[in-house]
Amino acid sequence: MSFQVKAQEEISLKSADTTKAIINPNTPAKAAFYSALVPGLGQAYNKKYWKIPLVYAGLGAGIYYYTWNQKKYHEFRDEYKRRLDGTYDPNHPIYGDLDNDRLVRAQKFHQRNRDLSALITAVIYILNIVDANIDGHLMQFNVNDNLSIKPDMNQNQIDYKFNYGMTLTFNF
Repeated sequence: MSFQVKAQEEISLKSADTTKAIINPNTPAKAAFYSALVPGLGQAYNKKYWKIPLVYAGLGAGIYYYTWNQKKYHEFRDEYKRRLDGTYDPNHPIYGDLDNDRLVRAQKFHQRNRDLSALITAVIYILNIVDANIDGHLMQFNVNDNLSIKPDMNQNQIDYKFNYGMTLTFNF
């Protein structure tokens, strides 16, 4: 009888496991700079094209509401000034039924909403820059199936109910 016993298992390396990824530390800063220069350009640099319409929709909505509230503020302010000058039209279809107190409150309302719209627009612009920077950093991480977490569902063989959970996979 002849038995062959292997004292050591054969180990094979795949070329995909041994290749080094080149990390450019300037990529996040460049993406943030591009986004600061032109909103959405940093997302295009990071190849996250689906975020560009979100950036422009947020900025466009903020600018639209800013200009609309600015226009309404000036309309109520001009009518209030005409009332103080005594040159207003008491039969005006919009402002004829409003007293001075309501005109002042309308001015404050639209002024507050205008300022809030400007603040929200600035926050969206800053978030655009921060998002491009963070995406630039996250692109440098090694993402593969050696470490993964996935939702899992399996059926119990005794009572046939489904068990829900998470599967953590870690391969060396």
